[in-house]
Amino acid sequence: MGSMNETGPEGSEHQVRTGAELARVAEQDRDLAENLIERARRDGLQLVGENGLLTGLLKLVLEGALEAEMAEHLGYEKGDPAGAGSGNCRNGTSRKTVLSQVGPVTIDIPRDRAGSFTPQIVPKHARRVDGFSETIVSLYAKGLTTGEIQAHLAEVYGVDVSRDLVSRATAQVSADLAAWRTRPLDRVYAVLLIDCIYIKIRDGAVANKPVYIAVGINLDGDRDVLGMWVGTGGEGAKQWMTWLTELRNRGVHDVLIACCDGLKGLPESVNDVWPQTDVQLCVVHLVRTSLRYAAKQHWSAIARQLREVYTAKTADEAEQRFDRFAEEWGERYPAVIDTWRRHWEHVIVFLRFPAPIRRVVYTTNMIESLNSRFRQATRRRGHFPDDDAALKVLYLVIRNPIKNRPNVTGKTPSWKQAINSLAGYYGDRVTDH
Repeated sequence: MGSMNETGPEGSEHQVRTGAELARVAEQDRDLAENLIERARRDGLQLVGENGLLTGLLKLVLEGALEAEMAEHLGYEKGDPAGAGSGNCRNGTSRKTVLSQVGPVTIDIPRDRAGSFTPQIVPKHARRVDGFSETIVSLYAKGLTTGEIQAHLAEVYGVDVSRDLVSRATAQVSADLAAWRTRPLDRVYAVLLIDCIYIKIRDGAVANKPVYIAVGINLDGDRDVLGMWVGTGGEGAKQWMTWLTELRNRGVHDVLIACCDGLKGLPESVNDVWPQTDVQLCVVHLVRTSLRYAAKQHWSAIARQLREVYTAKTADEAEQRFDRFAEEWGERYPAVIDTWRRHWEHVIVFLRFPAPIRRVVYTTNMIESLNSRFRQATRRRGHFPDDDAALKVLYLVIRNPIKNRPNVTGKTPSWKQAINSLAGYYGDRVTDH
């Protein structure tokens, strides 16, 4: 193990802290924080807001940092005789109030006589310190309206912000969304999942409009949302061609397996854009569709027997089981049988593969955790004024995954098994990338 003392580039020694020392520092920081909170409670002090304990601490930290910036700018510390005759010197302070995570903070910003000092910690003309805009955007992502954000900031931080400030804080989201929707994508995706969620959006009148979500799993097993589009509900092959071609133009040259609901024109459009792609219909959606044609008293039996069909070991076995299902239910519910017969070619695709791949591609339910968060963020708003407003909130949900919770983005479990099976089946479409 090397020496604990290292020599810097100019020969000065500095102490390199061990993990144990860093842990002690962290423990001391926690103790300090707990002591401050205890003191605030004991003395009846506020933590945030005007005259709050944390507000005062932030003022000290910011002013200390600004003074350090000024010293670096001038080349000498405050009161240092070395500054005499240097050509520039301190010239008092200017007072400014900025918004912060703990409420408004009034700070004294040092000035220099030459007027050349440009602070970085609190930039000129800035009315917020880092973190405040993020708070506004975070509240926006949770589905709060502009008025609700104003009320929240007033209640929690004692800050009276204007609607214009909230709008400016969220305006950057539009630019970020536009960049995200046009970002380059991977060349090959093992799996492409397409699903939709309905959101109330004003289009003349308020209506439930579908938002289609495309999630890709690349060859490394990384899941990501590739695109989102607001539709009308009457999309056909032409519209799907436009959206899928958009993905291809962003770099997606091949998709091994696409899993989707039985959306009109979608399977055909997938193969028009990527001719070699195997299209798998979401079995879970197909079962749900089947139950709509059946009396509720028969749902349990039908769902159980259909499960026996799609959990068969082979496509031949699945077909035999479905024939028995059709014999039992065909006369009573012909629409159920017809639905499965019409889509059979795209129902049994996943049965070619071993279990690790089947779990990934037989349903789009992987997107359900994302849809659940979408619903949470959009439900409280009632409706959105336009498509862009809805997409902004959905984008923020995607951008902010929840720790220790299932998220649509991230690594796919047991991916090594799956990619080995895919490589064996698809050959150089996998191994050449």
